[in-house]
Amino acid sequence: MKTLSIDIETYSGVDLAKCGVYKYAESDDFEILLFGYAADGGEVHVVDLANGEKILAEIIDALTDDSVVKWAYNANFERVCLSRHLSDAGVYLDPFHDRHPLSAECARYLNPESWRCSMVCSAYMGLPLSLEGSGAVLGLEKQKLTEGKELIRFFCKPCAPTKSNGGRTRNFPSDAPDKWDLFRQYNRRDVEVEMSIQQKLSKFPVPDEVWAQYRIDQEINDRGVAVDMELVRQAIGMDTHSRQKLTVAMKELTDLDNPNSVQQMKQWLSDNGLDAPSLGKKEVALMLKTAPRELKNVLSLRGQLAKSSVKKYQAMENAVCADGRARGMFQFYGANRTGRWAGRLVQLQNLPQNHLPDLSEARAVVRSGDYDAVELLYCDVPDTLSQLVRTAFIPKKDRKFIVSDFSAIEARVLAWLAGEKWRQDVFENGGDIYCASASQMFKVPVEKHGVNGHLRQKGKIAELALGYGGSVGALKAMDALEMGLDEEELQPLVTSWRNANPNIVRFWWQIDSAAMNAVRNRTSADVKGIKFSYQSGMLFISLPSGRRLAYVKPKIGVNRFGGDCITYEGVGGTKKWERLDTYGPKLVENIVQATSRDILCYAMQTLRCSDIVMHIHDELVIEADPHVSLNAVCEQMGRTPPWAEDLKLRADGYETDYYKKD
Repeated sequence: MKTLSIDIETYSGVDLAKCGVYKYAESDDFEILLFGYAADGGEVHVVDLANGEKILAEIIDALTDDSVVKWAYNANFERVCLSRHLSDAGVYLDPFHDRHPLSAECARYLNPESWRCSMVCSAYMGLPLSLEGSGAVLGLEKQKLTEGKELIRFFCKPCAPTKSNGGRTRNFPSDAPDKWDLFRQYNRRDVEVEMSIQQKLSKFPVPDEVWAQYRIDQEINDRGVAVDMELVRQAIGMDTHSRQKLTVAMKELTDLDNPNSVQQMKQWLSDNGLDAPSLGKKEVALMLKTAPRELKNVLSLRGQLAKSSVKKYQAMENAVCADGRARGMFQFYGANRTGRWAGRLVQLQNLPQNHLPDLSEARAVVRSGDYDAVELLYCDVPDTLSQLVRTAFIPKKDRKFIVSDFSAIEARVLAWLAGEKWRQDVFENGGDIYCASASQMFKVPVEKHGVNGHLRQKGKIAELALGYGGSVGALKAMDALEMGLDEEELQPLVTSWRNANPNIVRFWWQIDSAAMNAVRNRTSADVKGIKFSYQSGMLFISLPSGRRLAYVKPKIGVNRFGGDCITYEGVGGTKKWERLDTYGPKLVENIVQATSRDILCYAMQTLRCSDIVMHIHDELVIEADPHVSLNAVCEQMGRTPPWAEDLKLRADGYETDYYKKD
């Protein structure tokens, strides 16, 4: 046996969507109901475990044999669930079979080395991340059965006790034999669809390098990260108490039945002379600047109530496993236009920043549960809790965190790809890109906290907003007006930045022309080592790393300005599969972000023997022995991949007893 295609149906009292598969499979009532499989692409078999059937010994052996490649759609689910099933059956997952404590810890889950995920294959080709969506776009002869969602609700989740169901809290096969027969068919069909996707995409194989990255991703998800549950519990309790107090205070000021109601609050503000089209955080902050004093108190309380950081704490509480570690927070290839990771469960990619000067002290006070002390010392309880979210992630006993991240990685990659030498020189010499950009734009020396230092902010705004074709609208979206720039300054700022970066501007339109030519003429093109090709109804962009980005069914269309543009099929802002459009600068953004992602992957591989527990954007968090050198980690992370020898990289970092933004 060389390959095994798998799909399973399971039961657990734990909510999979809220808690993730690791905690789901830990539940006391977890079990595998159906085990569908096919060996070497042959006939699909369904093992009815719920009715006492057993998985064949040779299949059990294949699951633990790393020479047999296991395929599944969202393979992380199958691998983790089968790890629990095999452990319960007495199958030892330790490949060394020495029962050493360290070996046992590493063998909590089946080795991801021999697992392949057809969802990754779909994502690599720019297809939807769902089995149903991929099958539909690929036009497979056999599609996922639509009855599946209802059957999963019926057999795989607890049910509410009613008179009609005899007061039971779970549905068994004997409770609905006809439905169970259909469920077996559903399980069989999922294996067939997964195999069809494999076959359909076999002429576009995922590179071995990407599978090596997937293995590292699975190892990081399996390892998880420790959570300070005392801090989490106290923060949730304090937030509840704070919200109650804030709500009472708002009721006293407004006489509203429900001051949390957006509609009621808008009406109250309007009745008191303040039109509020929105009560979002940004809008409330703006209104606070000009509102009359009697309204400022209400708006301030509203702003505190709007703090949603407690949801992060609740997500940690939901995701944490029995050993105090949260797992499954990273979705490999979650962003299929770049291949970057997406966050799951706690959503690490958008954690609130921390600016408290006495972070450790604030953390200790919250941990103690002394609400009055928090309120007395820090006034704004929700804001304090928000700033402490990061600190809930901690290293295990007798370890430390080493946090290392790339300095201005996207700006470095963009300058390298476009050949903007003055920017590369800035990075090589350790300069401040915001100062250097302002100096280049305004033709005067600019130093941080020094000569012409006021111009640095304009350089920063320009850098963040204008690198991918952004104009006045992009500056406004980056809050340029709120930061002190005048409306009449914006267009000159755009012009100055583009004049200062002619090679980047040229690169945008070179990429645009190459992509348009590839789609229009079904041909290939090359721009500074970035290769464009049209193949089998797909536009491929080959990156310096060798990895390819895929755009489904590209065409030449018309943009909102009446000009030609590339259109393609993908998941849009509405989370639906639809036709989207793109152009040179947006493609450059994808290329830069994808290349930055590949550099991070190279760093992960370089530091693989370290215990990486988290990665956030361009940052790695390592759970390290106290004797591990910070400088050594940063040096290794900053090594340039062989495919980007002349790219100037730098990694900086710090050591800490809890995660924070340094």
